[in-house]
Amino acid sequence: MNYREQLKDKKRVVIKIGSSSLVHSQTGRLNLGKLEVLVRELGDLHNQGKDVVLVSSGAIAVGSVALGLKEKPTDLKKKQACASVGQARLMMIYQKLFSEYNQMAGQILMTKNTMVNNANRKNAENTFNELLAMGVIPIVNENDSISTYEMQSLEKFGDNDTLSAVVAALIGADLLILMSDIDGLYTDDPNTNPDAEFIRTVDCLDENLLNMGKGSTGSKVGTGGMATKLTAARIATAAGVDMVIANGADFHTIHKIVEGNDCGTLFVGHKKEQFYLIDYIEKLL
Repeated sequence: MNYREQLKDKKRVVIKIGSSSLVHSQTGRLNLGKLEVLVRELGDLHNQGKDVVLVSSGAIAVGSVALGLKEKPTDLKKKQACASVGQARLMMIYQKLFSEYNQMAGQILMTKNTMVNNANRKNAENTFNELLAMGVIPIVNENDSISTYEMQSLEKFGDNDTLSAVVAALIGADLLILMSDIDGLYTDDPNTNPDAEFIRTVDCLDENLLNMGKGSTGSKVGTGGMATKLTAARIATAAGVDMVIANGADFHTIHKIVEGNDCGTLFVGHKKEQFYLIDYIEKLL
């Protein structure tokens, strides 16, 4: 079976963008050229009749620069202040860029309580579905300015890899694309092992593959490493969502993935019987 060919038929797509893919590595400032490409790519997917959801990191990184900090803060209060300033700036830019391509964008900020509370979870699901039905592209991020639990537990729900998988499962997405600073999954860390082999397709996510993510770290800008991406893969594929990890150096890769091209690592979704999102997440986290 050609799993890549099937990506052409996906109707509801969630795209997650990491902080390192949004900013210039030298200055930490937003890469506006890349942002414009991203918005154009997502707008074109939407013009094809697909539902599109963007999970965007970058609030703390953008806020840090705006507030004149020389590096990303480690203090919780400063992180929250940076998130508050940065999220507002990020949304302002997204709104402006999307409007230039005749697209409507909306904002959804989530915390872990959004998912574990039954009423909140249902409200979130209804909001997503209503926005998508109205032709809006929801832009999702964690509510870092008030959510201390998530920021203190970044290896759990405080990374947007996991958040994007939860959103994909919640709204019944067909495809999740994680754009990050890595090409995909390798048999070992390619930065330290030149013999590490690239894995193009994962049909069954077993313990051997999950162990490959242990000890892997993300960039200095972002919070997620390979371990968080594999956790995201477990959640997404268990919900029947195909997931692709690809390099965010060039956002043109997004349409190439959706066209069925051999980009990144594809994790094939196989919905588990009696899959209950919250129970499954609690077991993993």
